[in-house]
Amino acid sequence: MTTQQQKPPVLWLNVAVFSVTLLVAIIGVPLYAYQYGFDWAQILMLVVAFSFCGMSITAGYHRLWSHKTFQANALLRFIFAIGGAFALQNSILHWSSDHRIHHRHVDNNDKDPYSAKKGFFYSHIGWMLRDYQASRYHDYDNCRDLQKDKIVMWQHKYYLLLAIGTNFGIPFAFGLIHGDIWGALLLVGFLRLVLSHHTTFFINSLAHIWGSQPYTDRNTARDNGFLAFLTFGEGYHNYHHIFENDYRNGICWWQFDPTKWLIKVCSWIGWTRNLKVTPADRIEKTKAKMQFKRIQQQLSKMPNNVARLTQLQQEYEALIAKISDYYQAKKRLLDMEKQKIADSYDNFEFIQQYKSMQARLEQQRRAWKGLMQQYTT
Repeated sequence: MTTQQQKPPVLWLNVAVFSVTLLVAIIGVPLYAYQYGFDWAQILMLVVAFSFCGMSITAGYHRLWSHKTFQANALLRFIFAIGGAFALQNSILHWSSDHRIHHRHVDNNDKDPYSAKKGFFYSHIGWMLRDYQASRYHDYDNCRDLQKDKIVMWQHKYYLLLAIGTNFGIPFAFGLIHGDIWGALLLVGFLRLVLSHHTTFFINSLAHIWGSQPYTDRNTARDNGFLAFLTFGEGYHNYHHIFENDYRNGICWWQFDPTKWLIKVCSWIGWTRNLKVTPADRIEKTKAKMQFKRIQQQLSKMPNNVARLTQLQQEYEALIAKISDYYQAKKRLLDMEKQKIADSYDNFEFIQQYKSMQARLEQQRRAWKGLMQQYTT
């Protein structure tokens, strides 16, 4: 068993920050609320500040800089850099380096900075309380692209000043304007920081142990709509870990992903561009493959399963083939529409074939869904 002497040294500054902010948030804030109360302006500022921090991490640190899922102009990058310092989660360069290592070596206890296989506490906050993998604090070779970004390097150089300035300056300025400095420091300063920290940390911990795995079971990442609500859309983590270059996490219109909406809206006004999207056929095939794998494993344990396994294989292959045919035809149709030749007489026959492919795919989807329900109920 590992002795205390063999453990990495404690990072006392991190321990102090996490401990003090948490104690003030859970003791100081309720006591102040009981004694003096908070008004709607203070509550609104808490929500605004929390959202500013959260979206700077999800849209900026994560999807922009760590995964390069889109490009942003200098103004938006600057806003995200300030918000990231306000969130107090280290510099863009360091955060992105850690996150890229996590994706490359997910669940590897020796290499993943916050491996979920080392337990909830470790992946949530424990990995930041000791000097594990000390080389991470000076080796940024996996972020050479980010080192060419002047805003990234400016924030990295002045991170400490920016973090102190935003975490004390923003709450103090609001309190001065509002007329309640102590209330602002408690609510917009301490409580906002604790909420920002632990909701983000949930993605490293809870999102690897709680939820579904519709796309892959090769790692511990899971999809969880409730966590998506707490983390501005980051809860669809199983999807993210297999399609990390997609600027979206929630791919359906009804899935809560305000980070995706922010990036998309910014593209309409020219602040973001080159938004990367995973092809729909690839997503559907990946999900079907995962379903096929699970049912195949289930049927292999049953007696007299040859006929069922054969039917499953045939239905799966038919589904994959029809998905390929349909999306190839759809791509061709979109190209024709761009060239404004879809309405020409010569292409009438192809359009009819496309509609027929679409109908056959829908029929096959229903058959596949019925088969899934048959073996999962």
